[in-house]
Order: sequence, then C-alpha cells, then structure tokens
Amino acid sequence: MQPKKMAIIATKGTLDMAYPPLILASTAAAMGFEVQIFFTFYGLQLLRKSLRHIKISPLANPAMPMPVPMPVLLSSLPGMQAMATKMMKQKIKKKGVASLEELRDLCHEAGVKFIACQMTVDLFEFKKADFIEGIEFGGAATFLEFAGNTDICLFI
Repeated sequence: MQPKKMAIIATKGTLDMAYPPLILASTAAAMGFEVQIFFTFYGLQLLRKSLRHIKISPLANPAMPMPVPMPVLLSSLPGMQAMATKMMKQKIKKKGVASLEELRDLCHEAGVKFIACQMTVDLFEFKKADFIEGIEFGGAATFLEFAGNTDICLFI
C-alpha cells in the first residue's frame, strides 16, 4: 500500500504563520505520510539559516491574544512588534512548544522535503548560501508534479 501524501505551500514568514506548515508537516511525516513543503515569497524566510529575524506583528492581527486589549494605534508604535515577538516567544517556551528551529529540524529528520521556489529566490536576489542545507530549489512545476498526486494539499 502506498503511503498517503501531503503537500503544503508556505507563503508567510511571520512567527504566527511559520508554525502551521511545520507542525502539520512533522505530524503527517510521523504518521507515515510522504510530505513536501513548497516555500515561496515570504515563506522562504523559514528556510534561512537563522530564524532570529522571524517576528510577529500585533498590527492588523486582531485575534492575537494580548494581556490587555490594545488599540490599533498603539500596536503601530515603534517597538511594539519587538515586544509582541518577545512575549510570544516567551509563551511558546513556557508552554513547552518546540522552537521553529526544532520543528524545522524535526521535519528534516522525518524526511519532509523542503522546496525553495527558485523564482522567488531570484526575485529577492537570495543566494543559495543564505539557506539551510538539504533543501531543493525548484519552480512551481516541480511542486505541482508532487501536489497533483496528493491526498491532502494545503495553502498556508
């Protein structure tokens, strides 16, 4: 019997949008799925060697749970993004949730295939040396060849 297949398109590079593709991919791989994630546009940030630049913004993020309700104007003030990012990372650590680096490594160890969108790499003038090892560079056709035969295909 063939293993189930899952394809994920990761398009966002913020802290709150980095977790879903990595959690879903690592879980599916642990369940025996063959998994590929296609990282495009801002999602490419998740494949960079360092993830320290990944942040979360309280601005235009009304569902973000803050200790006190924050008016939109306050969330646009300088330093609020850094504060929100620090608070979220502290909460993640306190609750025992794996870091992005740990999840990314877990995916890699579980055989999740990471594909960096070559067009986006070229568009943003990234160098292959900017990214972690063990990823593939390819275009939409590379991803679609796999995605066209999957049981689950997600756009995040």
